Amino acid sequence: MKLTLAFSPCPNDCFMFDALVHQRIDCEGLEFDVRLADVEALNKAAFAGDVDVTKLSYHAYAYCARDYVLLDAGSALGRNCGPLLVSKRPISREEVASGALRIAIPGTYTTANFLLGLAFPAARNKTELLFSDIERAVLDGRFDAGLIIHENRFTYAAKGLQKIVDLGEFWEGETGAPIPLGGIVVRRSLPDAVKEAVNRLVRRSVEYAFAHRSASLPYVRAHAQEMSEQVMYRHIDLYVNDFSVDLGPDGRRAVELLFEKAKALGVIPPIEQPLFLDPGRVRV
Repeated sequence: MKLTLAFSPCPNDCFMFDALVHQRIDCEGLEFDVRLADVEALNKAAFAGDVDVTKLSYHAYAYCARDYVLLDAGSALGRNCGPLLVSKRPISREEVASGALRIAIPGTYTTANFLLGLAFPAARNKTELLFSDIERAVLDGRFDAGLIIHENRFTYAAKGLQKIVDLGEFWEGETGAPIPLGGIVVRRSLPDAVKEAVNRLVRRSVEYAFAHRSASLPYVRAHAQEMSEQVMYRHIDLYVNDFSVDLGPDGRRAVELLFEKAKALGVIPPIEQPLFLDPGRVRV
């Protein structure tokens, strides 16, 4: 059986999926048509139902949960890894809260944008840009502030930008939970055996990546050509961790908290389906 598989060209995703893509693991008879795209493009492809298995933002999952279900493997979730709001000139949190700033964001349906809205509800003057273009747009004065994700977390200061607020720290301070950024979902309409196999394969691929760290380097480097190897591995180490192998009870609870808060704010539609592939499974 051949499935479409979509994820981002970012180092963490290439690191996690290298073993699956290059069949370094037993793929249990499944084949994958791989598509790489920016996170917001992945979100919109999921809304359109264009792929069988895809990475997406947790915020976006709320808008396509009817058609997709979340795997326990493959998530980007953790502590001290949240999106940052940055600027060229010193800006206080009070100024952000006033709603007067022009802010560049990496996508409406990104978890980063959800967290910005959670922390600063009045900050509505936002414009979508490709995440990799945000730093330059702020430096050029086109925006007062930019919401950065991925490897830009490691490059903004050297480029002359400064942090206004770490929205991951904000989330952890509010909830005490790790921050759910992105997850892997599979089409609900696929046979249960196939969905369960995909979850096993993603987990096996992540485990292989941890056990053979250098094996994925050519694949990671091929999609991060302008990034130093040091930044690539800092990116991987920040976003790929034990939660990427299995969400576990803490990860699942963090995901539930995100949706509970989003529902309470009225910013996501009701979700009637189970969030997780195996909602009754006891995790240890």
